[in-house]
This record gives sequence, C-alpha cells and structure tokens, in this order.
Amino acid sequence: MSYADRLFVNMCQDILDHGFSTEGQKVRPHWEDGSKAYTIKQFGVVNRYDLSKEFPALTLRRTAIKSAVEEMLWIWQKKSNNVHDLKTRIWDAWADESGSIGKAYGYQLGVKYKFKQGEMDQVDNVIYLLKNEPYSRRIMTNIYNFSDLQEMGLEPCAYSMTFNVTGNRLNAILNQRSQDILAANNWNVVQYAVLVMMLAQVCGFQPGELVHVIADAHIYDRHVDIIRELIRRPQYPAPTVTLNPDVHDFYDFTPDDVIVENYQHGPQVKNIPVAI
Repeated sequence: MSYADRLFVNMCQDILDHGFSTEGQKVRPHWEDGSKAYTIKQFGVVNRYDLSKEFPALTLRRTAIKSAVEEMLWIWQKKSNNVHDLKTRIWDAWADESGSIGKAYGYQLGVKYKFKQGEMDQVDNVIYLLKNEPYSRRIMTNIYNFSDLQEMGLEPCAYSMTFNVTGNRLNAILNQRSQDILAANNWNVVQYAVLVMMLAQVCGFQPGELVHVIADAHIYDRHVDIIRELIRRPQYPAPTVTLNPDVHDFYDFTPDDVIVENYQHGPQVKNIPVAI
C-alpha cells in the first residue's frame, strides 16, 4: 500500500482526534456565503517522504500530478505571477483584473540578487550551488519577503525550500506556514517531490528525502465529513513516476516530461468548498 496514504490517514486522524478547534475564535478566513471558516488544527506537523522508495501520490483519491507540476513550473521555472500563464484556474480568486497576484510566488523567485558568483535569481543560485558547491549548507530559497507583503495578492503558504546533498542523494525541506489539508496537502507534496526529482536529474544526483514541515496543518469545518470518508477508503500501491531522461536543463522541463504509470486510485472528491 502507498506510504503517502498511510501517512495522510494517520495525520488526518491525529488532527481530528487531538487537534485544536478554532470555532468561536477570531479567524480571518470565510466561506463564499460570508460565514466564518473555522478549522481543527495541529501545530508543527513534520512528514518525511523517501523519494528513492516510491512516489508520494495519494491513491485514496486521484491527485492531478501533471496539473500540480504545471503550477510548480509556473512558479519555479516561468517565475510568473500572472494566472493567465496557467491552464488551471486555482489562483483566480487572488488575481486582479489583469491576472496578476502581485509580488508573490514566482515574482519573488525571479528577483535578481548579487551573489558571490554574480547576479542571478534564487532558482539559478540553487542550480549553480548544486552543480558547483553541492555540500554548501546555504542552498535555499525564501519567497516570504516582508517588504513586498502589502503588494501580494496572498502571502505565500509554501515559502521556503532548503536543499541538502548527502552522497549522491538530493534532499530537501519544504517549509509551509499554513496548509488546508484536504485541498492542498498532497498537491504540494507531489509538486515539490517532482521539483526535487528535476533538480536531482539536471545536477547529477538521485532523489532523496523530501521533508515537509507544516506550521499550521488544518482541516476546515466543512471538510471534516469529507476527510472522514476519504481516510476510510481502500489504499493501493503507489504509482510509478519518472522523468524524461533526455532533459538536462531545468528550464526545458514541461509537464509532459513527467511520466505517470500504474496509478490506481479511488474516486475524485469534487466540489470541495474553498475558504477565502
């Protein structure tokens, strides 16, 4: 059975059984009908995925792996902050009339800084260090730029990546300040698992561990019954996910270079209410 499924089920059950309910507290999120969106939350959830053993996609329901990869590449490769550059409509609620989400996500990764090796953006600095100084302990990105927060359509949830090489393995830590477990958990895990795989391939490593650190892991009140049904479903073996071996430049990858095989999964969960 899929390790990602087992981890997800245990995490959700722990949140439901031992989490803190924000009902009656002062909360910012609300539903489309204007009512407050309360959560059951856990602080400081840490999940580890060994990418050398299996790909961490849920089988309880289908994760749209290629759509998730497209969004990741929109941020990390295109360094875009305009939703018109995306096929999915996930970000539309936070965009202005021109499609911009402001100085958020991809915009931050595209800003150039003066590094010791020259002027480049954060993504290019990661690639440079992985190729030239792989045992550096400073291979990281951070898009939570306080000076630009007021000009962001939304403040970044997944805000920092730290990369670490051990032998021939590329490992990474994804830091996330907040996560809607039903809507976004496996979506983000899949995205950053593929990112690690892509960077490993173009920089000469094998994929290692992805460590996912979530400061506020929460299940919204209107998601509780959906989660309870989801975690009771049958579990299947993890799918096989590989990359096109002919791609040697990170900027040449497309979602079509992600090859998904033997993905057996339960029915999709449709019409998930999203808090704003």
